[in-house]
Formats: sequence, C-alpha cells, structure tokens
Amino acid sequence: MSDDRLQHYRESIDNIDAALVFMLAERFKVTKAVGAYKAEAGLPPADPGREERQVARLRQLATDANLDPDFTEKFLRFIIDEVIRHHEGMR
Repeated sequence: MSDDRLQHYRESIDNIDAALVFMLAERFKVTKAVGAYKAEAGLPPADPGREERQVARLRQLATDANLDPDFTEKFLRFIIDEVIRHHEGMR
C-alpha cells in the first residue's frame, strides 16, 4: 500500500532535517572561529550576559512562531553548552 501524502510529508521532513544539519554545521564553523579569537585575546569561553540575552531573544522568536519556548530554550542551551565545551578545549 502506497500513501503518497505520507511520503510527501516525510520527504519534507527529510529536507528540513538536512537543512538543520547544514545550518548547525555553519553555526559551529563560526563559533569555532569565535573560540579561537577568544583564546587568542584571552577572553573567557563563556559570556553569561550574551547567553541570557540570546535565550530571551529566541524564546520570544519561538513564541512568535507558535513554538514551545521551553523546548527552544532547551535546544539552545544544548548548543550553547557544546560551544562552551569546544571553547574551553581551545584555551
């Protein structure tokens, strides 16, 4: 049994997942450069003030997009923690 509608939805999901992976890869390229700069300039790996502003900004964007802001914050927190871990390894 073939379900064309389901197949169409799944193809869209697959395309979105691919775009997310490429966007995350690009983001980590930039944060790697930021980490190198911070290490070179003697700056700390984390910037709690910026993190707080980013979380608030993205929670608002999530609300505007009808996406659960708690989910968005957890997702962002996971990314931020990973970036900080990389930055700490560059020191």
